[in-house]
Amino acid sequence: MRSRNFPFIGPGLVVLAAAAVTLVAAPLAIRRAHDAQATANITRASRILAEPVPMQAGSGGGKVDGQKGGVGEEVYEPILEQLNRAHRAVAKLVEPSVVHVSTLSTMQRRMFTAPYASSGSGWIWDEDGHIVTNAHVVESSERVQVQFFDGELREAEVVGLDLRADIAVLKVAPGGLHPALRGDSDTVAQGDMVFAFGSPFDFRFSMSSGIVSGLGRSAGLADIDYENFIQTDAAINPGNSGGPLTNIRGRVIGMNTAIATGRGNSVGQGQFAGIGLAIPMSMIESIVTQIIETGEVRKGFLGVAVMSLDAARGFAMRGNEQLAVVVDGFRGEGAVVSEVTQDSPAARAGFQFGDVITAIDGQRVASDAAVPAIVSSKRPGAEVRFTLWRVAEDGAAASTLEVVATLDELDTARRLAPYLPAALRSVGILEFSTSTEPRARALGVPFRRGVLIEAIRGGTPIAEDIPVGSTITAVFGQPVGSLDEFYTRVNRAVTGMGRVSRFEMPLTIVLPDGQAVQIAINVR
Repeated sequence: MRSRNFPFIGPGLVVLAAAAVTLVAAPLAIRRAHDAQATANITRASRILAEPVPMQAGSGGGKVDGQKGGVGEEVYEPILEQLNRAHRAVAKLVEPSVVHVSTLSTMQRRMFTAPYASSGSGWIWDEDGHIVTNAHVVESSERVQVQFFDGELREAEVVGLDLRADIAVLKVAPGGLHPALRGDSDTVAQGDMVFAFGSPFDFRFSMSSGIVSGLGRSAGLADIDYENFIQTDAAINPGNSGGPLTNIRGRVIGMNTAIATGRGNSVGQGQFAGIGLAIPMSMIESIVTQIIETGEVRKGFLGVAVMSLDAARGFAMRGNEQLAVVVDGFRGEGAVVSEVTQDSPAARAGFQFGDVITAIDGQRVASDAAVPAIVSSKRPGAEVRFTLWRVAEDGAAASTLEVVATLDELDTARRLAPYLPAALRSVGILEFSTSTEPRARALGVPFRRGVLIEAIRGGTPIAEDIPVGSTITAVFGQPVGSLDEFYTRVNRAVTGMGRVSRFEMPLTIVLPDGQAVQIAINVR
């Protein structure tokens, strides 16, 4: 039996067909519109990227669209190609001065010893064969080898190092070297483009780029006393340590030293997390020059204790009215003077409690850690200009002023291990200093890196076995190459012991004839 509704099926099918066509055609039309828009965007982007812009004639740029670019004529090249050419030029300029540093040392584990190899980076300082790297790359090494960009290997010796600044100087045989071009870190500004070179994860002679993210950074590293880092987001990883950080002209403005890993905001050896830290060239220049010239580093002493603005606010909240006036009135970055040592360069220059140090020799002070870092990089006797913000005595006004202080020499023993000279004298070692070639020559003994014993009290047990001219080369099993290293090694060892009233200090002493002896000194 036929249905009476059958005649009405035809129009329904027409509607369904139309709907189906619409469902298919509409997305197709939209997709075609999107494709057309994408094609237009691609065409436009390609045109922009290929758009030639004028370059300076004779710069070596490529010629576009048949333009010849002769003498006096403009040369045209896409702007990103110009950027590529600039990056390639930096790589070619810097790479020959970068080195890969390999070290070999002995690791002691309870009842056995085993060889231990590690590596880092460095860069050529001068044509005489001096190479700069981080102290932590080479500090305990027994053998150091340097690889150049062309694959050549040379043996290196440690000339000297500054443990507390994490800077070391090596020496290789001269000849065929390409020293790095050195820049001025005091002119570096946030936002500047920089390039990091080195051997991250042993990918040797790598290059990364980024910008200066911040200046005057302090990371609270346990083994570095003087921190005034350049912060960069250029990729820095383990193995980059000791490599150069350059500006856009290929001039070294810092040395890659540490990274923040993002794991609990810790700083040290981990994965790249966008925060790299580099020692500024202003600090490197002073320390390296002294190590090469004299074999030791003399640090400037100002005679102030400083604290952060946050710490000053804390004291102000606890009732210190003078600091309350300071933190309420000061705006900006700086370090607050919390103490002035009597008869010190700071006292003679007129420093006062509550002064805010905002700049040193024109270099901005971003944190309290920057003050000792910058001051210690200056030599004793240097005249240093400080910019201070000071509240008037009546507290009603404040002013900015400049004072000049002539630095004294930092007493490393008093700062790090004041008990050590007395302990050495108690066993008969009366006079000692950093071993240098002139000092060794004056005593008629061979030169060795370490602490030279210059006078011994007669009639003591030590006088029977250890003659004048002997050299202390290790303490607590760690090598020492200078008096500063000696005090630093002892300070770190004692700090690791916790609270102790006495301890035994093992020394390795090399006699003038080359024989090594071991002694232990009781220190109270």
